[in-house]
Amino acid sequence: MSFSRFIARRLLFTPKGTRNPVTTIATGGIALGMAVMIVAVMVVTGFRNEITNKVSGFGGHIRISGFDNNNSYEENPVNRYPPFLQQLAQLKDVKHINEYATKAGIIKTENEIQGCVLKGVGTDFDWTFFKDKLVSGQLPANGDSASQLNIIVSRTVAQKLNLKTGDAMVVYFIEQPPRIRKFKISGIYETGLGEFDEIYVYCNIDVIRRLNDWNEKQTGGFELTINDFSKLNSVTDEVYSIAGYEFNTMSIEEQYPQIFHWLDLQNINVIIIIILILCVAGISMITTLLIIILDNTALIGIFKSLGATDRTIRTTFMYLAVPVIGRGILIGNLIGITLCLLQLQFGIVTLPQESYYVSHVPIDFSISNLLLLNLGTIVACLILLVAPSMIISRITPTRVIRFD
Repeated sequence: MSFSRFIARRLLFTPKGTRNPVTTIATGGIALGMAVMIVAVMVVTGFRNEITNKVSGFGGHIRISGFDNNNSYEENPVNRYPPFLQQLAQLKDVKHINEYATKAGIIKTENEIQGCVLKGVGTDFDWTFFKDKLVSGQLPANGDSASQLNIIVSRTVAQKLNLKTGDAMVVYFIEQPPRIRKFKISGIYETGLGEFDEIYVYCNIDVIRRLNDWNEKQTGGFELTINDFSKLNSVTDEVYSIAGYEFNTMSIEEQYPQIFHWLDLQNINVIIIIILILCVAGISMITTLLIIILDNTALIGIFKSLGATDRTIRTTFMYLAVPVIGRGILIGNLIGITLCLLQLQFGIVTLPQESYYVSHVPIDFSISNLLLLNLGTIVACLILLVAPSMIISRITPTRVIRFD
């Protein structure tokens, strides 16, 4: 064992063999800060992933449609089999493509009335998202003509109109002349996204075609799902270059900017929290090292009088700080990871779904984020410890011995 390590080990414990209370307090501060940072990062990334998945479940990550100066929910028809579709399907970042069409209508029952948007989808639509969100009934089978008038509605709409699975639902379309369609509710879903749940009703796309007097080769547009959301902007640009300027290509962030701006604000909050906690942890370590240095001024003077260099003594106190930082980070990881796993498994902390879009605090257990957070904390603490260790160079043996 080197001289620096030997002295650091002796300073870490009291003569009775117990840990130095100063280092114990510093360890507790680092552990608490580490736990808070882990929880904050996993919660915010969980929020972003959960809400992004919900929004993309309604409209994919990228939408291709015809240009329309009208801000209504109804699209101008486009070619159902455009030449670029096969090229898009071959892109390595594109996971799935489906056609869609929407049309605004009014649901009317004996006592209630509710505006809605019928979204027509075909056999190429991926129902995975709605399978997890279905609260009763079953998804509509769009493969046969007998089930074309089967639809799924949200729990919000069903409760407002006092409807349930198996009920008939009449929808009026304001046209000249007005059109009426009678649907059968095959299932009821709930996502927690109020602004979507309140309006969207899913049906067979052939119903929308007939209502709009489109032929078999026309559709409302296309929705693309990608493999990696972090590549959204680059893939959107690539899709736009392939589809061409004749089509309106928009990413999910461009379609719903208010939601993603809100999520960006949450990211800023986490960054501020991490910076503040790192400052607190750093100040705690600086204070601890300063106290230990000042408490052992005479010892430092004796070491210098015996020929020890400033670098050797600084290394001694850095060796003292390393186990304090390591122990604090380890305890903080245990606390933070345990809390996150408990929330992930049991959903202990709940939220008002109408305000936060989720019924409980979501957790994104990312190993990469965890490793980066630990590495960043270690580096930040070690950098902050350089300044107080420089005080050692100002301590002279003659002044210390004269003081004693």
